[in-house]
Amino acid sequence: MSDEDDIIIRVRGLKNSFGNQVVHEDLDLDVRRGEILGVVGGSGTGKSVLMRSIIGLQAPNAGSVEVFGHDMLAGTPGEQTEIRKRWGVLFQGGALFSTLTVAENVQVPLREFYRGFNQQQLDEIASYKVVMTGLPSDAGPKYPAELSGGMRKRAGLARALALDPELLFLDEPTAGLDPIGAAAFDEQTRSLQRTLGLTVFLITHDLDTLHAICDRVAVLADKHVIAVGTINELLALDHPWIQEYFNGPRGRAAIAGSDRAQAPAGA
Repeated sequence: MSDEDDIIIRVRGLKNSFGNQVVHEDLDLDVRRGEILGVVGGSGTGKSVLMRSIIGLQAPNAGSVEVFGHDMLAGTPGEQTEIRKRWGVLFQGGALFSTLTVAENVQVPLREFYRGFNQQQLDEIASYKVVMTGLPSDAGPKYPAELSGGMRKRAGLARALALDPELLFLDEPTAGLDPIGAAAFDEQTRSLQRTLGLTVFLITHDLDTLHAICDRVAVLADKHVIAVGTINELLALDHPWIQEYFNGPRGRAAIAGSDRAQAPAGA
């Protein structure tokens, strides 16, 4: 397999603007097969806009986006649909349909893309996905309002995994969770990534998440991706935002926590 085959997402020369406000200019990014890529940046740098451009919810002003080697800005609707079957998305806050139960939420993409399933099959798949993401088996019949914040995130993750995707997009998955809940979600994400062979595009501001599960980190600043690498590689750069972010008080605390987690017992 060549290096080219290892690139799942390829973004080149991307430009996004809203009126006179340019969010992205000449943005390039590659996401490799099987990695968890963290995407970070200050407020207004367009992290979610970048994700929306990749999955087709935001039409860029210029540039190209390829996913699985297919041009996402061209092709027939049928070709685009086949690509979309191969990814799952967890939006901020879970974005569950409040009038549907957890199980019904998980079934939404199945009903959209695979209309041949009968209700028993839909129920079985939903039940499996619910348990897979760490929810109790009795969560399926419940409505989002009956769940805690962490459980809603897991329900959103179950829906994102409904189609057995190869590629998973996570937008601020641990935002609003307490440290214990956030750490548990991180552990679940890494476990699923390894078990299912997923490639994960992960938008986050959580430094603990970056240290715990991300293989590489892409930094958005100055309207484009200014650096991509491991945290140690980024720490070697002298860009002021990178240094302030990773070497500030919260960054140093995350590094210390990561070191403690990796230390052998009794050390």
